[in-house]
Amino acid sequence: MYEVPDQTGRTAVVTGANSGTGKEAAARLAAAGARVVLAVRTPEKGEAARVEILRRAPGADLEVRRLDLADQASVRGFADGLLAEGRPLDLLVNNAGVMAVPDQHLTVDGFELQMASNALGPLALTVRLLPLLLTAPGARVATMSSGAAFIGRVDPARLAVPRRYSPARAYGASKLADLLLTRHLARLADERGWDLRSTAAHPGYTQTNLQTSGPGLGRDTPRRFQPRFLEGLLPSQQVDTGTEPLLVAATDPAAENGGYWGPTGRFGLVGETGRARLPRAARDADLAARFWTAAEELTGVSVPEGATAA
Repeated sequence: MYEVPDQTGRTAVVTGANSGTGKEAAARLAAAGARVVLAVRTPEKGEAARVEILRRAPGADLEVRRLDLADQASVRGFADGLLAEGRPLDLLVNNAGVMAVPDQHLTVDGFELQMASNALGPLALTVRLLPLLLTAPGARVATMSSGAAFIGRVDPARLAVPRRYSPARAYGASKLADLLLTRHLARLADERGWDLRSTAAHPGYTQTNLQTSGPGLGRDTPRRFQPRFLEGLLPSQQVDTGTEPLLVAATDPAAENGGYWGPTGRFGLVGETGRARLPRAARDADLAARFWTAAEELTGVSVPEGATAA
């Protein structure tokens, strides 16, 4: 099992920290000494997660704050709260997301829900928190993607609402967008001399509520992302193992800027963490730049031209 390096004195924000990989990442970061902000859409679930993490790591420094990544006003309010405190932010873990929503849902901002929650919200949050990240030595932004990025297509001119909606394609597009976010932020850091690394990970096939919460949204009966017969054929793993690529991306001292990690076992769905293969589109620097510009315009954020590390 991956051992998180000592995080004493460091502050981390983990989105979607009330369940699944987010809760596991928050617990292991806190156990390593980090102060962890559990950024969750439902504070009651966040408090329950905090109590559970404290059982694993007594004395952990944990705080629950509300954040709905599908609502730009919530993203702005969350970021403003941290900015007002002025404490440097060492680590931002963009983990939260939704998967395979069966019917197209538009957010309060008019964005397709999966793109809003999985990519546009995290990008806006990252840009808004850059002033705090750039005041912390060796800061890092780790973003959760998915193998579904290989089936995704990102059209910067149609980011808000796709021309045609498909649950799987929309999810794949949002996860490819996460890789474009990661790669462009890494490029900005290199070009501007920021003491910041931008990394990404995917969990393979990890058993969490992600497979049911999204596919069941708006339906009276629970649904799953894929038929049950496939579950018996595909290898899967538990959350403790599935979170390790994200933890490596977030804390491994050797993790390079722009790197991508995932399971290295059967079909890339399970097993020990190693370097993951990027989709060709994720390696397209021009596409990443156009995605970033379009996302900034949609969410109303922008990286200040003169932004530099402290």
